[in-house]
Amino acid sequence: MTHRERIMAALQHQSPDRVPIDLGGTGSSTISVRALERLRAYLHIPPEPPPFLYSKRSGTALPDEVIVERFGIDTRPAKPGRPDVAAEREIDANTFVDEWGITWRRAPGEHFISVNGPFQHLTDPTPRDLEGFGWPNPSDPGYCRGLGERARKLHEETDRAVILNLLNGPVHQSQFMRGYGEWLEDLLLRPEFVAALAERFTGFWLEMNTRILEETKEYIDLVSYGDDIGTQHSPLMRPELYRKLIKPYHQRMAAAIKPFGKPIIYHSCGSVFSLIPDLLDVGIDALNPVQVAADGMDTKRLKQEYGRDLTFWGAVDTQHVLPCGTPTEVREEVRRRIEDLGEGGGYVLSPVHNVQPEVPPKNLVAMFEAALQHGGL
Repeated sequence: MTHRERIMAALQHQSPDRVPIDLGGTGSSTISVRALERLRAYLHIPPEPPPFLYSKRSGTALPDEVIVERFGIDTRPAKPGRPDVAAEREIDANTFVDEWGITWRRAPGEHFISVNGPFQHLTDPTPRDLEGFGWPNPSDPGYCRGLGERARKLHEETDRAVILNLLNGPVHQSQFMRGYGEWLEDLLLRPEFVAALAERFTGFWLEMNTRILEETKEYIDLVSYGDDIGTQHSPLMRPELYRKLIKPYHQRMAAAIKPFGKPIIYHSCGSVFSLIPDLLDVGIDALNPVQVAADGMDTKRLKQEYGRDLTFWGAVDTQHVLPCGTPTEVREEVRRRIEDLGEGGGYVLSPVHNVQPEVPPKNLVAMFEAALQHGGL
């Protein structure tokens, strides 16, 4: 099988020749810059050129082609560009403001966190407060510039599955613009504002990404986006609240993609087992990252209950095993996840979220080698 055929077979719940492997295919399944630099050194890969930055905000990079080849990675990403107008304003080396008016500050390490948003100062916001905001233009040519050509080259010059990475959804964006704690309070105290903000952003999302899909539809194989709706121990909100305030927007997003015939990888960290029926109803095809250390995310149970309808993407533990385990424990982790999730297709192996700097390179090598060794089931 080619790399592309392997991924698509897994998405169609057919048995591939081996379990597919992803590293760098999506913005939540790649590797931090420092972790990549350590892996390069461990594998005696020259330090130049420097890693290709995937996301400044998350401090992530794309794995080198030599790593992709060595470990049988089956994916490559295509990502929209930055807008021409008000793309980013640097405050200092560790702080910048993006086109949405969100201030990002570097936390210890590489990752930036949102520290202020355009609606965060409001004590009792209403939908009217959204009217004076300078919303970005979804037709800004910077988003699409060169994207079709990049996707074409990946499609024609490699046999890997090309994943179009779209913007995250209204949960993420609302939290960034309003503040995490403030938005959670709004869910209960100001649902009209929550709905109005989600409506404005989803309208932007739909217009922008329909253009992007038209630009790339011939050259991409899958579409990926995220919207975290889980915590370590439970969903972020009660299921009935999700269905009332968030699910309608998720349905509109998925419905906009379906006419293009591309499977959807949906990213949500955390404990989302109880919301999987809703996500299937929305129309997603694959769930990433399958955060196995979160409550309720047992891989054997996930496969038994939802394996006929859902592809699981991720599941190699990054909270404990990859950073703290031995190579032997990493190999056992990989073998277990393949046994639980791999039978009959419906599984793409990758780390649970982006590989962080503290992960020893020997553990990454053990993960990939075990995936290739045990992936034939």
